Amino acid sequence: MKPLRSILPILLLSFTAAASAQTGAQDSAVAQNSSAAQKSFEQLKTLAGTWDGAVTMPMPGADPSMPPMHVHVVLRVTSTGNAIHHEMTMEGRPDDPITMFYLDGGRLLVTHYCDAGNRPRFAARVSPDGKIFDFDFLDVSGPLTYGHMQHVAFTFIDANHHSEEWSFQSPDGKLMTGHMDLTRSK
Repeated sequence: MKPLRSILPILLLSFTAAASAQTGAQDSAVAQNSSAAQKSFEQLKTLAGTWDGAVTMPMPGADPSMPPMHVHVVLRVTSTGNAIHHEMTMEGRPDDPITMFYLDGGRLLVTHYCDAGNRPRFAARVSPDGKIFDFDFLDVSGPLTYGHMQHVAFTFIDANHHSEEWSFQSPDGKLMTGHMDLTRSK
């Protein structure tokens, strides 16, 4: 039987090689995720501009004949290209909810500064064709007294049309989803 001292360098070398291979695979996966997130972020930047449309939000007990509300959305690339600022104005609202899109490592993230007084965060999942961006809930900071935004989705239709869906979860767990069909303003 060989003494431990003669086997130890071989074991250490094997362990180091395995750890290095695993780290290389992890680095490759992070780079691939980062590349996909960067590509998605660049695509989202093409929405920069002013958008107008209608928002429908089916509410329990609401009159189904009520016309949709007008919505005005401004998307602006800011922070030397490192963030996208989304501001939404609707009829009858005292102020505008703000949402920021940004890259964090290999992920495309969103923080929504909600008029409910909290800040939910979301991570993007992009459809294989790159047309649908689903932003899944990660966490929320701030009070949950009035509920919080639970899900966001953007659908690219063409260069001058996209839709957005914003799902809000009330404190009792019920979801309300507002759907906006938007056209680029001239």
